[in-house]
Amino acid sequence: MDVKSMQVTAKKRMEGYCRVCPICNGRACAGEVPGMGGTGTGEAFTENVRALARIKLNMRTVHDGLEPDTNAVLFGQQLKSPIMGAPITGSGINAGGAITELEMISGIVEGSKLGGSLGWIGDPANPSMYEDGLAAIRAAGQGIAIIKPRIDQQEILQLFKLAEQAGAVALGLDLDGAGLITMALKGQPVGPKTVSQLKELISATSLPFIVKGIMTPDEAIKCVEAGVSAIVVSNHGGRVLDHTPGAADVLPAIVKAVKGKITILVDGGVRSGTDVLKLLALGAEGVLIGRPLIVAAYGGGVEGVQAVIEKYTAQLRAAMILTGCKSLKMITADVLFKE
Repeated sequence: MDVKSMQVTAKKRMEGYCRVCPICNGRACAGEVPGMGGTGTGEAFTENVRALARIKLNMRTVHDGLEPDTNAVLFGQQLKSPIMGAPITGSGINAGGAITELEMISGIVEGSKLGGSLGWIGDPANPSMYEDGLAAIRAAGQGIAIIKPRIDQQEILQLFKLAEQAGAVALGLDLDGAGLITMALKGQPVGPKTVSQLKELISATSLPFIVKGIMTPDEAIKCVEAGVSAIVVSNHGGRVLDHTPGAADVLPAIVKAVKGKITILVDGGVRSGTDVLKLLALGAEGVLIGRPLIVAAYGGGVEGVQAVIEKYTAQLRAAMILTGCKSLKMITADVLFKE
């Protein structure tokens, strides 16, 4: 799959919803929510990209690390890459609907698998879209399901059960969706969760439990207290709260607070394998990508998503060679340039 040709196709199919900019930084689509942009001024989206761009790397070439190992083990799965497909929904409302919800999420889940990684599914207000995600997991034989933080705990548990039956390898809550008005308008109000509420949900499943949308050390510590298996440092792609810092800016403090006690993942503004290296060097153990995979699914389906995952993984491998890292564990803060 030629990635440039894929982007040309995606641009045609997503006309009016995504410009497929040469650099996907949120400037052209600021405020376009629904759509592909960031909420309000769009600063939370653009700051994700800027935060990564500010990080510089130390180049090291006097070593014997010719063939770096990008293998990772996450949620009991042996992966060829730590780069995963983020939970995405809303093909019609956000990307124009030139492909169906099932085609989009199947592309992400199956394409991530073929790229040696894991695809995640999301949970919108429309139940049929969640079923599309579950169908993608069933077809791929793997995947992760992330549920909106509905106020009704029993409703969440019912959705967890469906994910377990579909063959999900992990599940959890999209807590950064706690303020989504659209969910309430659809009769499914959402909100924040207490530690005790998280414990109730965790006790109801045997699968690893993930909380997505952690942006401060104190909330990461609360997740540890609740018994959460993993967190995703994320501001929901800048789509829920304007003027938040970039994920890469808050990651170091969160890592300092909970590293070794919980699996730390991150998303937001990742546009290359070099960006992945930066986030791993800051302490993350895995990275999720969103918008680039929507474009890939629209431009090339399963093969398009696979191509992007493989491209980013190849870029990560090249960056590891040029920073002296033989394995993911060797990617530490020593890789990062400090003035």
